Amino acid sequence: MMRLHEVAELHPPARLADWIEARLDEGLCWFDHADIYGDTRGEALFGAALRTRPGLAARVRTVTKAGIVTPERDTSPFRVKHYDSSPEYLTRAIDDSLARLGVERLDHFLLHRPSPLMDAETTGRALDDAIDAGKIAAAGVSNFLPAQWRRLQAAMHHRLTAHQLQLSLDHTQPLFDGTFDALLEDDLVPLVWSPLGGGRVFQGPAERLLIRLAEECGITPAGLALAWLRALPGRPRPVVGSLRVERIAALHADAQAVLDRPTWYALLEAARGHEVA
Repeated sequence: MMRLHEVAELHPPARLADWIEARLDEGLCWFDHADIYGDTRGEALFGAALRTRPGLAARVRTVTKAGIVTPERDTSPFRVKHYDSSPEYLTRAIDDSLARLGVERLDHFLLHRPSPLMDAETTGRALDDAIDAGKIAAAGVSNFLPAQWRRLQAAMHHRLTAHQLQLSLDHTQPLFDGTFDALLEDDLVPLVWSPLGGGRVFQGPAERLLIRLAEECGITPAGLALAWLRALPGRPRPVVGSLRVERIAALHADAQAVLDRPTWYALLEAARGHEVA
């Protein structure tokens, strides 16, 4: 839902409610938000749509994130972008997201970015309290390194359940620096943002191979790039940024393609520009 505030045709609540219901009928029930998307407008638009359609809120599953303070939202004289993982900030952010979205509980609440100033004990307690109060079903992290999420986890009695990270054919580093292995070891569900590298996977060295293999498989190059991700252990969940109905349907179908090992490694080699060691 990062670009929802930019798509004017979906701003009328009834129109957006139709769009949401159609996605639910297709089997797509998870919707990814953050308080900074459109400076809270994304959540507000989504919530307005849910209020127009009784019963719709019970079918959606919401993920939202908080912790990034943009310069426009910084009330200090510095007007500086920064991260805030203080219990006061997070508790208020959870309450505000619940109000904007109009749901009784957030299915996943993620800390959007790690902060060097995070006090794991108080932050962990705030997340535990929100779960105990029924405000959130589960807590997770986004863009954290293993040592960072493990420090937070050690201070909590509830388990962290998900990690949203950047991963694509254009950004394979987490597969080789231990990050992806660590999240699997800690039983975190991998949620992948920018799974197509913001379109860079179609402009980089893997472009020709992606197009050729997609044609041979009868699927879209984007769907093939998502299938490459889905082949990984833990079956990463790509967070698709498009709101176009036809593209969502194509990606949903094409990402189910099964790749054999040589094909998977051929795409990795093309993307990195060198064979595996």
